[in-house]
Amino acid sequence: MVRVFAGRAWRSSAQDRWDPAAESLNPAVAAYPPPGGTCLDVRVKVYLRGVEFGISYSTPFFGADPETLLGFARDAEEFGFESFYLPEHVALYPGAKIGEMALPPSLPFADPLECLSFVAAGTRRILLGTGVLLLPYHHPVTLAKRLATIDVLSGGRMRLLTVGVGALPGEARAVGVDYATRGRRADEAIDILRALWAGDESGVSFDGDFHRFEGACVYPKPLGELPIHVGGSSVAAARRAGSRGDGYFPGGRLTAEERRRQFALARTTALSAGRDPDRLEYTRWGSLDMSLEDVEMLAAEGVSRIVISPDDADSGRRRDSLAAFAARLSLST
Repeated sequence: MVRVFAGRAWRSSAQDRWDPAAESLNPAVAAYPPPGGTCLDVRVKVYLRGVEFGISYSTPFFGADPETLLGFARDAEEFGFESFYLPEHVALYPGAKIGEMALPPSLPFADPLECLSFVAAGTRRILLGTGVLLLPYHHPVTLAKRLATIDVLSGGRMRLLTVGVGALPGEARAVGVDYATRGRRADEAIDILRALWAGDESGVSFDGDFHRFEGACVYPKPLGELPIHVGGSSVAAARRAGSRGDGYFPGGRLTAEERRRQFALARTTALSAGRDPDRLEYTRWGSLDMSLEDVEMLAAEGVSRIVISPDDADSGRRRDSLAAFAARLSLST
C-alpha cells in the first residue's frame, strides 16, 4: 500500500516497500551490467530495494548548533537517506549512568521535537524520527498535538516516532513519575495518542490508571495514520512493540543474537494479539563502514531500516563519509 501525504508517496511498512524482485536476482539481469555500471550495481539496487537507511543526529555530541543540525539533515537528504532521528533525555543529574556509561549532566540533549520542527522547515523529503522519545515523561494529550502539528507542517513527514521508557531513575523523579510505572504509563500513552488522533468533534474520553479526561478534541490531525515504533532493549519493549507498535527498534546494548530473539518475541506477541506480524517494521543500528554483505544479512533477518550515527565533528569529512556510504549502497537510486 502506498499512502500519499501532501502530494508525496510514502510506503507505510517494510511489507509495502518490498519488491518481489528483491527476493531473487534474475540471472539474465545479474549477468549483464547496465551501461556504465557493474553487476554489483544491479545486486545493490535490486536486493536492497526493501531496506531504508536513516541517520541519527547525536545532540549530546554535536550540540544544538542550528547550522550543524540543519547541515547534517540536508546532507542526509541529498545523499538519499530516508530518515533523520534525534534522541532524548529530559533531565540528567550528577552520577547518571546507563549500564557502565556515565552521562555528564551538561550533555546538550536538545528537545528532539523542537529540533525536528526546525529540520522540517529546512528540508523537503527526509522523514522525521525520534530514537527514542521518552514517552512516560510526556503528557499524551499535549504530545498528541505537538506530534500532529509537526506532521502537518512537514507535509506528512513525522513518520518515525520511536518511543521508549527511559533507563534513569533520577530522570523519572525529575518529572514526577514513579520509575516503576513507566512501562504501564507508556502503554497507556500509546493508546491515548492513537485515540486522540482518530477522534472526531464528539471528543475522546479516557479513564486509565494515570490519565483521565472527558470529551477531549485535539486538532490538527496528522496527515494520515501516524506510526508509533517502540525502541528498547528489554523483553517488555519487544512485547510492547508487538502488542501496540508499528515497528521495533532494539537497543544498541544487545548482541546480534539477542536482537534477533527480541524481534521474534515482538512478532509472536503481535500474532497473539491478533495483529499481522508481517506489518511490524524492524529497525537496526548500523555503521558507516558496514559492507553490502552486512546489509544483506540484516535484510535476510527481516530488517526494514538501518540507522547509522556518524560521529565525525569535521563537517567536510562527515559529508565525504556519507557520500561514500550512499554511493556504495546506491541510496540515491
